Amino acid sequence: MAETDVLIVGGGAVGNVIAKGLLTHTSLSVSLVEPSQYSVDGSHPGFDDRVIALAKRTVDELAELGVDTRLAGGVPIRHIQVTDQGAAGMCQMDANAHNLDRFGDVVSLSRLGLALRVEPNMPRFTLYCPASVASVTRNSDSAHVTLSSGDSCHAKLIVLADGGRSALHESLGFERQSEDYGQSAIIVNAITAEPHHHRAYERFTAQGPLAFLPFNPGFDETRGEHGFSVVWTVPPDRADALLTAPDSIFIRALQDEFGWRQGAIEQIGKRAVYPLALSTVKNVVVHRAVACGNASQTLHPIAGQGFNLGLRDAMGLVRALQHASDPGAFDVLRQYAQARAADKEATITLTDGLVRLFSNKNPGLMALRNLGLVAMDNSRALKQQFVRQTTGYAPGA
Repeated sequence: MAETDVLIVGGGAVGNVIAKGLLTHTSLSVSLVEPSQYSVDGSHPGFDDRVIALAKRTVDELAELGVDTRLAGGVPIRHIQVTDQGAAGMCQMDANAHNLDRFGDVVSLSRLGLALRVEPNMPRFTLYCPASVASVTRNSDSAHVTLSSGDSCHAKLIVLADGGRSALHESLGFERQSEDYGQSAIIVNAITAEPHHHRAYERFTAQGPLAFLPFNPGFDETRGEHGFSVVWTVPPDRADALLTAPDSIFIRALQDEFGWRQGAIEQIGKRAVYPLALSTVKNVVVHRAVACGNASQTLHPIAGQGFNLGLRDAMGLVRALQHASDPGAFDVLRQYAQARAADKEATITLTDGLVRLFSNKNPGLMALRNLGLVAMDNSRALKQQFVRQTTGYAPGA
């Protein structure tokens, strides 16, 4: 019977960051269970074609683990422009004005995944892949885990980092609640006539937010500085129509929504659609188990907070276990949950509030949010508060 201190379920970004962090900063033994086989080149279905905006704190904490996002193709965001369609209000932010070299980096999840992956031959590390958890039996001081591969082990702590997709959550006692936003996100890369100059755009429309993030999509290396990753939120029926529309029709619709801030949209890549919902677990810790990342909460992509909140969960757990002789002890898990509560609540409230405020045509709210953008554009204090929250450096984060 194998013994491990921490058993991580899920080999995506959050699972690998927790494993890498624990192996770097603690003396704990770590096992990782992942059902999808890694390919010969190290790629994995959990690290797909999505493009992620990494907040400044995420970039800094990954660097502490030896992961340089620039080597993973990260493109810095140094300027942000926020607008509301059909209104004059605008807010512009510059990283230098906040004593930052950048607000964060935009990176492909597939390339980031290669940098995050823990090598199977690392000391104190065991990889079970492909495998899934078949059953768990817990007693006072450990959990007995049986895997689909026939392997079994005793673990002091089970970490769920599988995105909330498995039946294991319910069997361990995690209660999940979800609210459908009635929106879908279209993800696509694009090339524009004008270079991005490291500028990101967040544009609010009546149907949902539209984000343009500076990113080299690889269409043409000579025009990488003209590239963007686009996250376009629309109702599900429109998303389905746009997914299959000819490129020319899609580009025309996107140009109408975004405007001509970057000149003409000249080329787009493959499109993908994801349904959007707010999903959270009632308690992030139960006996001998903890949920992290999307296994704990799934957010709307507005302001790019969900992935970064998940990685803050991961690093927060590493810090909580840094000096723990028993990583699954009640006091250890309770302290982790308490330490993460304020950041989770603030980030979820921010993203959910922005969705509800900016995804409608109510004239009163339209006037209010327009005044809000003008006020923030003219207030350094308001900008600073927003920047601290979105870069991950807000108090309590």
